[in-house]
Amino acid sequence: MSSSQPFVTTSPISPSTAKHRRLKSRFSYKSLFQLANYSVTTPLRCIAHIDLDAFYAQCEMVRLGVPEDRPLAVQQWQGLIAINYPARAYGLNRHVTIQEAQQKCPEIIVQHVATWKEGELGWAYREDAYKNSGTHKVSLDPYRLQSRRILALIKDALPAAPMQKVEKASIDEVYLDLSTHIHRLLLERYPELRGPPPYEDPTEQLPAPPTTALEWNADALVDLDEGEAEEDAPDWDDIVMLLGSEIVRDVRNKIREKLGYTCSAGVARNKMLAKLGSGHKKPNNQTIIRNRAVQNFLNDFKFTKIRNLGGKLGDEVVNMFQTDSVQELLQVPVEQMKKLGDDTGSWLHQTIRGEDHSEVNSRTQIKSMLSAKSFRPSINTFEHGCKWLRIFVADIYARLVEEGVLENKRRPKTMNLHHRQGAQTRSKQSPIPQGKTVSEDILFDLGKSLLAQVVVDGRAWPCANLSLSVGGFEDGPTGNRGIGGFLVKGEEAKALQPPALPPSDDQEPATSEASRPAKRRRTDDVNNTINAFFTRQETSDAEPADFEDVPSAQPMLPDHDLYEEPSPPPTPDGREAEDKPGEAFPSSSPARDNPQPLPEEFEKSFEPLRRLAEMFWCEKCRRSISVEERQEHTDWHFARELQREEQTSSAMTARPTPQRPPAQKASKVGRGRGRPPKATIGSGGSGRGQSRLTFG
Repeated sequence: MSSSQPFVTTSPISPSTAKHRRLKSRFSYKSLFQLANYSVTTPLRCIAHIDLDAFYAQCEMVRLGVPEDRPLAVQQWQGLIAINYPARAYGLNRHVTIQEAQQKCPEIIVQHVATWKEGELGWAYREDAYKNSGTHKVSLDPYRLQSRRILALIKDALPAAPMQKVEKASIDEVYLDLSTHIHRLLLERYPELRGPPPYEDPTEQLPAPPTTALEWNADALVDLDEGEAEEDAPDWDDIVMLLGSEIVRDVRNKIREKLGYTCSAGVARNKMLAKLGSGHKKPNNQTIIRNRAVQNFLNDFKFTKIRNLGGKLGDEVVNMFQTDSVQELLQVPVEQMKKLGDDTGSWLHQTIRGEDHSEVNSRTQIKSMLSAKSFRPSINTFEHGCKWLRIFVADIYARLVEEGVLENKRRPKTMNLHHRQGAQTRSKQSPIPQGKTVSEDILFDLGKSLLAQVVVDGRAWPCANLSLSVGGFEDGPTGNRGIGGFLVKGEEAKALQPPALPPSDDQEPATSEASRPAKRRRTDDVNNTINAFFTRQETSDAEPADFEDVPSAQPMLPDHDLYEEPSPPPTPDGREAEDKPGEAFPSSSPARDNPQPLPEEFEKSFEPLRRLAEMFWCEKCRRSISVEERQEHTDWHFARELQREEQTSSAMTARPTPQRPPAQKASKVGRGRGRPPKATIGSGGSGRGQSRLTFG
């Protein structure tokens, strides 16, 4: 039935709103399901890259308490390895000398890195370290320690696994796969996504997002591609990026508040774009690269800035196509790119279009540790080399302790020593002893042994470079306990003892050792043990085995030696006693109240059964063997079988190869349909392909 009232819209839609209004999402339920499983192909994927700003310089600023706006540079010998952003405002970079930096920025603080000193077993900050490069070795341990603290804080700021996937890319870089975390947030904030897809079809499109405007909170938002407009209603990939930016902003704020470090971040659909985004607006900022802005973002880049295109491959692409611009390389068809190789050309074609399916690897454990030193001037003695080995070992062992070697959480399996003398480099390797806790002395003795092997080989001096490394890390056993962990004592043991129960009416009261009657032999034991296992063997009509080579064995007992258990004695009133479980005689029996020794004839009647119980029945010989001779008898059978196998094998080997008889004309006599031409039924000859066997 139709309504008589005209239809009136309660929320009039303006022409501009209707133009950009989205009725259905471009993404399916399948894409949403893939988001929950860290799929690398889902278009809703969200990856973040966090990069510490001038990390080495920040570590020194935090350690020294330097204000954030004060210029600072980190020195290593006569060069600079890190410059903070206030110093970069003066036009400084890592390629300038210390004197040039001080001339351009007189207020700059120059801090030398920590060093190991020859003859000492610990690193320290030393004012004159830059003057003693020959006797000091650079230590990066302060920066490694801060890197671990930052990584631990990032993991604490995120939900626990499996909704956490963190990859440590370097000492100051971390990748985050936020897909599963964002999937949970989507279901919490947008209930319309919780239900099953229409018609149970995962390819059905998702409903359009209810949000028409997104607040990015001053993030560096990359402009959209050509043909896209900010007035267009957002889709679920935009909301995913928004949620990812919220998570990363929270992580960055916690690092700043708790540890005092600033960092930049990039949020995009894959690792390549996220890394480019983290360096786009430094320092202390984050860049969001929406799916609708990928190509506009890449067009302004040189492809040599993209990961894996900055080395020889990038130079080869530049030489082949005479350009380093992404925008110009987009005009090159994939067929021409495949001149670099089919796989390389296809990968390059996808990369410059923002495609990257590499996975975030959550394994952040260290695979190897290295400590090395280049000598200027070279060292010339074994003793001098051992002094540096002691420093290498102290450096490596300090890191092993942080890795959990003392608690047996992880430990290395091998040690490598590399020695360079002139243009020749030699390496020696040795396993680290297992079964004991790794100690500094064990590592030093092992390293000294490897250096001695290099010296024995000859021409070890002068040495220009020496390095020591450990690798092959493996996880230690978990959940193991000592024997003390399985034992209890003291009050805990007393608590586990069962309480004493009062004797029942049908239970005999406890008596002292003095009043306890003497032990006597129980006749029911014989019935329960001997007769239950030994019965009269039935005779067989089969021919007995040949025993002429069998060692002598005891003969079987005659049938009349078998014993039949006597019945229990009657009670005084003439009635038979009732059996009770576990008793040879009733408790009212006089024999129990006043036990008497058994007669000698009764004892002798058990002797055949005792001898029978001490016998072993051999199924192969069908004879009884004494228990003492059982092992020897079994070995004899084994040796006998081996001898027979060898005799059979020798006979087969010595048999001459039969010669095939010459071909003869087939006789037509006696040949039936389908019968072979050379053999007749019942004939003694061999068929085709057969040979006569030799016996005996």
